[in-house]
Amino acid sequence: GLLERMRDALEEGAGDTRLVAAPVGSVPLRCLELRLEARAWTARYGPGAPGLCRAVEGTAVLLLRTRDLFALPFPLTRPVPTALFVQAAFRGWGLRVMPAACPAARRPPASPHGRWKTENLAETRRRRLMRDLGIKREVLADGRERWYGCSKETARCFGTVHARTPQYLLAGRWTPPCCLRALRETARHVTGALEAAGVRYWLEGGSLLGAVRLGDIIPWDYDVDLGIYREDVGKCRWLAAVAAAGEPVEDAEGFLWEKAAEGDFYRVHYSRSNRLHVDLWPFYPRGGVMTKDTWLGHPQDVEFPESFLRPRVPMPFAGFTAMAPNNARAFLELKFGPGAVENPEYPNPAVKRLGQD
Repeated sequence: GLLERMRDALEEGAGDTRLVAAPVGSVPLRCLELRLEARAWTARYGPGAPGLCRAVEGTAVLLLRTRDLFALPFPLTRPVPTALFVQAAFRGWGLRVMPAACPAARRPPASPHGRWKTENLAETRRRRLMRDLGIKREVLADGRERWYGCSKETARCFGTVHARTPQYLLAGRWTPPCCLRALRETARHVTGALEAAGVRYWLEGGSLLGAVRLGDIIPWDYDVDLGIYREDVGKCRWLAAVAAAGEPVEDAEGFLWEKAAEGDFYRVHYSRSNRLHVDLWPFYPRGGVMTKDTWLGHPQDVEFPESFLRPRVPMPFAGFTAMAPNNARAFLELKFGPGAVENPEYPNPAVKRLGQD
């Protein structure tokens, strides 16, 4: 029978095959590639090679050895097929698809309410599974995405950052994709508000470094830094309101503007609940040099000639165009040292170095 043929296929052990699947009913299985990007918290699906896959789409019977099943951290977590595919992909196990099908059982049609309950239960189980597996984004074979991390209504995915080293770096991972998405959205919103108000701003520090290297936020960064002219603060209604009241102000789109507790600068959060943020550093010219009143002791926290801002220039960043110093490489080497663009490193190498992953 089919089960015996599935067992024989498993015992043959061709390549890295550790699972065998057969379709149920008349609809064939779709073979999928599944690539796990652990540092990016992402599972990425794509078309698979016929016969040998990492996952399948469709109703299937799965067969694997008992010792393999119970060697997995989550052997019977629902939805079981997805749990097995992801955990098998982490281990590099292959999945062989049989051409023959198992007969489908006859079931009475479900009521609309019954379907709704089933779909909601399946979604709840899938979210719980992805949380347990440390996956915050699935990229499906058709390009659609499923997100399982933080949102505007929840707290961010990581706690207080100590010694410029977030928890995820210590765990060998980079910024969760949901957090990067929130940072991009916040940066776009803040720069749009500043430009509309006529506030002169520019990408600063690690954000400028990411723009020069990637046109985006550095994949392990946890905030966005912008410099602004201090004399322009009053032009922006939200900054002016914060400066006048001394209290946080929420704008019409739910972003929270506030004066930072650490010193004389401003911070714009993704929301009241989600504290992913953009820092706004007010600089002012003194004898042709840009300086400020709050220094946090970071190595790159230095004064610089105002000529870098005359003029400011547009630069692609995080999916939009931001303003930047006119000689970004020289600006970055002044702040970070020679080779800053070509030699990436974590924020605090004394705690964790990039090469240690």
